[in-house]
Amino acid sequence: MGYKNKTILLAIVSLILAALYIFYDLTGNISYILPKRIIKVVAIIITGGAIAFSTTIFMTITNNRILTPSIMGLDSLYMLTQTFIIFIFGSRSLIMMNGNINYLLSVGIMVIFSLVFYRLLFKGEDNNIYFLLLIGMILGTFFSSFTSFMQVLIDPNEFMVAQDRMFASINNVNENLVYLSIILIIVVVLYFIRFYKYLDVLSLGKDHAINLGVPYDNVVRQLLIIVAILISIATALIGPITFLGLLVVNIAYQFINTYKHFYIILASIFLSIIALIGGQFIVEKIFVFNTTISVIINFVGGIYFIYLLLKENKTW
Repeated sequence: MGYKNKTILLAIVSLILAALYIFYDLTGNISYILPKRIIKVVAIIITGGAIAFSTTIFMTITNNRILTPSIMGLDSLYMLTQTFIIFIFGSRSLIMMNGNINYLLSVGIMVIFSLVFYRLLFKGEDNNIYFLLLIGMILGTFFSSFTSFMQVLIDPNEFMVAQDRMFASINNVNENLVYLSIILIIVVVLYFIRFYKYLDVLSLGKDHAINLGVPYDNVVRQLLIIVAILISIATALIGPITFLGLLVVNIAYQFINTYKHFYIILASIFLSIIALIGGQFIVEKIFVFNTTISVIINFVGGIYFIYLLLKENKTW
């Protein structure tokens, strides 16, 4: 089976799972339950698509299939933002109670941080992508430590609210945020189209890309900003899911087995939708909401991450 047919197969499977999730055991007040399930599926498509899309771009830029955008500290920054708001204003503040304000504030802070971060690091000619990753890891660790420090100081009841933000949840997705996320995603994708032609060349490495005429620094800078915006949208919409991108993109590379990023991105998105819908189905039907989808995804993704490390270690 060729990579085109494999991509179509993944699309069909994701559609079947989406339809199954929407219409399975559809009893009771259908006029209330059906729209809720449709919104959940749309939120899953947005989140899964954004994470898979951004992770594919990030792995291409870094030329490494183990590194993901979370290494830049955006997940940790999101948690720091939520905890800081609770620490200063309390969980009953307008910012925490109003989903639109909280969403826009979270996305805005993460995007501004990324813009300033890239601006400073790409200012010098000698700074490369690995230096960027190193600084991102350090900042991520700092954000996590500062978040833990504030969580120790706040009231236990406030801590429970902050703890809820630590895990991704699709059950309480705000419908207005879904519509806003769709608009933002469309804008980002339209902006990305001008840089799509460089991805296949960038996968060859920095030196080959420059020799083939790619304006490397400018393209990488723009793509990293796109990655930051996509991750910010996904994280602010349902919460952090650390290992989802690592899991689905690596499986897509192995399953599709092609260098063409058009099919890799599509396959990653469909696999991400399959993983999220499958995970949410397990949360609702097997665990009966006693856990969150991020716990399941991170558990499977963590095991897969260890497998990748062992696999790479054998090749060395």
